[in-house]
Amino acid sequence: MKRTLNPALILFAIVLLAACGDSNVTATGTAPAAQAVQDYDGTVRKPGSPFAMSYRIVGTPIVGSPVTIDLRVDSTLGPREIAIDYRINDAAAMSLHEAQPDRVRVAPADNENFIVQRVTVVPQREGRLYLNVSASYETDEGSASAIMAVPIQVGAGGRELQENGRLQLDESGEPVRVLTSE
Repeated sequence: MKRTLNPALILFAIVLLAACGDSNVTATGTAPAAQAVQDYDGTVRKPGSPFAMSYRIVGTPIVGSPVTIDLRVDSTLGPREIAIDYRINDAAAMSLHEAQPDRVRVAPADNENFIVQRVTVVPQREGRLYLNVSASYETDEGSASAIMAVPIQVGAGGRELQENGRLQLDESGEPVRVLTSE
């Protein structure tokens, strides 16, 4: 008895296998240029601002290990060059990776209104740390910018607050902290 394969069954199997493929891969086999904004952890857009900024922390931040942040800047200006600055207020808490510049100038592709950048920082302690990101562009009349603080939680605990002075009650019975020279 000779067995033959049903062509309809073969076609069904091919369609089924194609449907199980990676949803992040396009028909040409390449990954998309940038993720949609919905995939990011936080978005900041202030009324009248020329930019909306979103971020996503890649991996788990660990003290002493580089951590990558995907940053997306959407522009209402169309494809024009944007300066992006990265700043850390507390150098003892976190630093930019040695290969990470603190300023980049980028422009969106002609048919897009956003750019995607990767930023690498190195946490130096546990707690809640912040990377300040600003996006700006220059015109003849001046500059326009938007600023966002990216929160990075390193470890489980927060930073311990040290209280100064002593707690007292004022004339109306409200607690106030009195600072002393001690």
